[in-house]
Amino acid sequence: MRVTVVGAGAVGATCADNIARKELAEEVVLLDIKEGFAEGKSIDMMQTAALLGFDTKIIGVTNDYARTADSDVVVITSGLPRKPGMTREELIGTNAGIVKSVTENILKYSPNTIIIVVSNPMDTMNYLTFKTSGLPKERIIGMGGALDSARFKYYLSQELQCSPADLNAVVIGGHGDTTMIPLIQHATWNSIPVTQLLSQEQQDRVVSSTMVGGATLTKLIGTSAWYAPGAGTAAMVESILRDEKKLISCGVALDGEYGQKDISLVVPVILGKNGWEKIIDFKLSDDEQAAFNKSADAVRGMNNVLAESKLI
Repeated sequence: MRVTVVGAGAVGATCADNIARKELAEEVVLLDIKEGFAEGKSIDMMQTAALLGFDTKIIGVTNDYARTADSDVVVITSGLPRKPGMTREELIGTNAGIVKSVTENILKYSPNTIIIVVSNPMDTMNYLTFKTSGLPKERIIGMGGALDSARFKYYLSQELQCSPADLNAVVIGGHGDTTMIPLIQHATWNSIPVTQLLSQEQQDRVVSSTMVGGATLTKLIGTSAWYAPGAGTAAMVESILRDEKKLISCGVALDGEYGQKDISLVVPVILGKNGWEKIIDFKLSDDEQAAFNKSADAVRGMNNVLAESKLI
């Protein structure tokens, strides 16, 4: 099996490293537009193979999409961060052009691949990929929910003083500070509802901390996170390539599910060899559904920029 990661920055390289360490594929292709950058990262990672005991081959290439041919899964991390003075519309327009070009080049050589979109704004970039790629919707998947849910479990574990691995907790909605919805009422610690174990103040603190999880890290380290996003993406790749049928919150194109259509939002899905194979209905309360609808309105507003820019 072959996995391609487009973008050799911190998130892309961390994702490739996780995939290699877990030996999820025989070969990982790391592609970047910067001359020698992916090659250097791949050599550095391959020099850990003897120390860590993995046999996956990591190959770095500069903009050579032919080398990605027949990839089973492609991860797209390409794009620019928002710069001072840059409007939301400018960020969307810039990254949309990059993601659209990457997708077109990938599909020339891997027409049957499954694409995982990491590039921001993720919900809009995932929607763009779905609308323009021609692939079945099940093979276009946004990463954000996997990351947000992992952060949700982290903050819950801090309040409960337990292992995050013992928690079931998901985030739905948009992948953004004001659009994500941590489903605290559905979260459990080994089948025990966390609402039975935490005070309302603790619950509120977990939810608010989860929603600003990315901003918190940016403030602390001066840039966006990469360890958890890279690991979250690799976990999705693992569930797909090993057909694990894991329930993971992912960005997917909705067609009436959760009361929304013609939009990509984060919902719980089953990930297997065919991409996302089933959307799980969590039976939202009226308040949760209202929050989901509000999130959809915000994401739809960003998606409108694509139409205004004639990118879809």
